[in-house]
Amino acid sequence: MTETSTTLIDKLSEIETRFDELQKQLADPAVACDHTKAVVISKEQGKLKGLVFQFREYKKAATQADETQHLINSDTTDPELKAMAEEELNQLNEKKARLLEELQNKLLTADDDSIVSVIMEIRAGTGGEEAALFARDLYTMYTKYATDRGWKVEDLDFGTTDRGGFREVIFGISGSGVWSQLGYESGCHRVQRVPETEAQGRIHTSAATVAVMPEPEEVDIQIKPEDVVEQVCRSSGPGGQKVNKTSSAIRLEHIPTGITVRMQEEKSQHKNRAKAWRILRSRLYEFYQGQKTAERDAKRKTMIGSGDRSEKIRTYNFPQNRVTDHRINLSLYTLDKIIAGDMKELLKTLKEYDIQQRLKNL
Repeated sequence: MTETSTTLIDKLSEIETRFDELQKQLADPAVACDHTKAVVISKEQGKLKGLVFQFREYKKAATQADETQHLINSDTTDPELKAMAEEELNQLNEKKARLLEELQNKLLTADDDSIVSVIMEIRAGTGGEEAALFARDLYTMYTKYATDRGWKVEDLDFGTTDRGGFREVIFGISGSGVWSQLGYESGCHRVQRVPETEAQGRIHTSAATVAVMPEPEEVDIQIKPEDVVEQVCRSSGPGGQKVNKTSSAIRLEHIPTGITVRMQEEKSQHKNRAKAWRILRSRLYEFYQGQKTAERDAKRKTMIGSGDRSEKIRTYNFPQNRVTDHRINLSLYTLDKIIAGDMKELLKTLKEYDIQQRLKNL
């Protein structure tokens, strides 16, 4: 057995022990009476369940393989029975290898796969109106990819320009595998093309920043009410635009971190408040997770979790119909399909590379 396999099995054994501990805690009457605590424990156990059950299947196959090998090595075993046992052993060893590989991939991505809801923020960067139009194109690309996969998309807030671009847009996406697929998208996206406003056909370079944040449930992050200052005010908009004249806009400020959220998209104060709190929770979750993983990421390079919005991660070159992801030096000449939402090949390659990097540092 290789050193990697031994390390993997040791880690899986630790997870199985933790799973059993959680099972005992849930059986405790005191925990059963504490709904909040029971939910937290059940959620943690639920994340481990698939890994543990498959690990137990691997251990069963390993035990059967050992017993079969013992039968083959025995001098008293009938030759015909030994031949059958050798065939069975080959099948068991193949099963063990397959299960161990699947467990390895699951272990490396278990935390990512458990996140089923994200909040995405896209903001126009350098490039003026063209950058805002590019931000709109990115929004369309992500939402088309999401709807094609059957995920739910919910617009939370956006600011438009006269030509229909987005100064910024905030939206939620929820569905199985959403973070493990879109978690690589945080960073600076650059576009090279001839803008609609360019009369002489010159290629311009513009940019937009993307942030992808896991959307935590309330049990995942506790925010003290006294740490948040809420202000209620009237919605605002550009001159001549019909705006909501009632005091429905909500501004939240988290005093310890200085993080602020303003929401005025809805006419209902209640709906604006609910959306503002969702965004605040996600930004705080990202903030605190960033602190936790800073030391880890200094030792272990991984794309998911970095979220550096100043880092140039991708270039979209329209004249060459090329998309280049600078993190893995990948160029695909299918920009027309990717910008229309067909991101499967791009995201698959990113995920495979990320798993390889994690495996090296297991």
